[in-house]
Amino acid sequence: MKNTPLLEDLRLFCLVAHKASFAATALELGISKAVVSKRIGMLEDALQTRLLHRTTRRVSVTDHGNIVRQWAQRILEDVAQMGDAVAQSKLQPQGMLRICSSSGFGRNRLGPALSALARQYPQLNIQVELLDRPVDLLGEGFDLDIRVGVVQEPDLIAHRIASNQRVLCAAPAYLARHGAPTTLAQLSEHQCIVIRERDQDGRRWKLQGPQGQETVKVDGPLSANNGEIVHQWALDGHGIILRSAWDVAGSLAQGKLVRILPAYHQAADVWAVTTSRLSNSAKVRVCVQFLEQWLQARNQ
Repeated sequence: MKNTPLLEDLRLFCLVAHKASFAATALELGISKAVVSKRIGMLEDALQTRLLHRTTRRVSVTDHGNIVRQWAQRILEDVAQMGDAVAQSKLQPQGMLRICSSSGFGRNRLGPALSALARQYPQLNIQVELLDRPVDLLGEGFDLDIRVGVVQEPDLIAHRIASNQRVLCAAPAYLARHGAPTTLAQLSEHQCIVIRERDQDGRRWKLQGPQGQETVKVDGPLSANNGEIVHQWALDGHGIILRSAWDVAGSLAQGKLVRILPAYHQAADVWAVTTSRLSNSAKVRVCVQFLEQWLQARNQ
């Protein structure tokens, strides 16, 4: 190694590796593509190895690049935690806070909450990405993943910040045409509108009922990866949906949707998911506590 790499160049390299594009990296950072290329070249020169394979359409990480990326992420985490330790003494969280969530919850719940958080803590730089796919928190550089549903990864720490459940409902027009199911098994005979989120099997509905957890396989001509579209299709009378009680409360109260099989529900608690190393971060802890209080105040 000829020279000690600069922290900013390591951070830049991790972003290029994540986006697989010099142009996308330059756009996000507000600098030119030439500057990105030059700084990556300087980092490769300092480390005396090629970090990226370059083509006209995209870039990919070399084997040596993967090693550097892993070490760079650890180094940048340690530097961020050092900053957090200093920030704790000031009682004022600061710095970049990267958060991801699903699109529907992110727009309808998380967005307004983070707006309030930003007003209270102006020294935080909050960056949100709405992703309807599984997320690698550490690999993609996120501090927090706000999820609705079950957290299955044993290597992550999950903090429940709100209680919620999904319920079955349909429009009166659909029920007038097809009748209402009286047993869970009868759902398989109905047109159900399926939502696909984060690679989950949307056609197998697991619900809690009088006999404990039961599973029913459902089907129908319509499916989407967006909850707002699914909600609208249900209002239009296309079929039965399994949606968060928060999302459909207004439609149920107005009679636009009718709850069916009320003895059944699906757990849909809201979780703030972090990695073990980031769980002690001041900015993450403040954000989790704020979201918990904000959601509780609006869903009592």
